[in-house]
Amino acid sequence: MSVDEQAGRTVYYDEDRGTYHTWCDTDSYEPVSTALVLTVSSVLEIDPNELGMLSEYIEPDALNALFGHWQRDGPRAGDGSISFPFTQCTVTVHANGELVIEPAHRHAASNGVEAQ
Repeated sequence: MSVDEQAGRTVYYDEDRGTYHTWCDTDSYEPVSTALVLTVSSVLEIDPNELGMLSEYIEPDALNALFGHWQRDGPRAGDGSISFPFTQCTVTVHANGELVIEPAHRHAASNGVEAQ
């Protein structure tokens, strides 16, 4: 189900997993760190400037270098990914350009804990 296009890309919600999904655009150059911040702010429905600094969680330049191949060469099939916490979410960046955002309230609900 498409839920938002505010981040400059369509964001889909997977009801079964409680996660949000989008893919980096291969037609224009946008660092994965920028796409990630815009997508998380869209999912959380807050201004990007109100998010924590990405650099407090991961080095943005290293993330861009690690996953920047789809801007240079187009998407490649791959099975590599990296997951890390960011603000109120767990974020997974896949080698094929997919970004998966799992809000913290989903973690709490799956553990039988009420999110606050």
